[in-house]
Amino acid sequence: MITHELKILPEYFEPALAGRKNFEIRYNDRNYQIGDTIILREWINGKYTGRELKREIQYLTDYQQKDGYVVMNLFNAE
Repeated sequence: MITHELKILPEYFEPALAGRKNFEIRYNDRNYQIGDTIILREWINGKYTGRELKREIQYLTDYQQKDGYVVMNLFNAE
């Protein structure tokens, strides 16, 4: 299992933090796998805010996505 650190904008970070957004759609340039850990680091104005969320990939699919993109179902890994 691998840990991936990803930038996330505040408008997507807030719903994830509140538990309303439990997925990410990302270009699969990292070979994401079920069981990998995702650290979502809030990014604004070219720098990190210091806020982050730790999630684990529970489900992964490329169904009806643009070439090279995947949808990851994430759950709380803390």
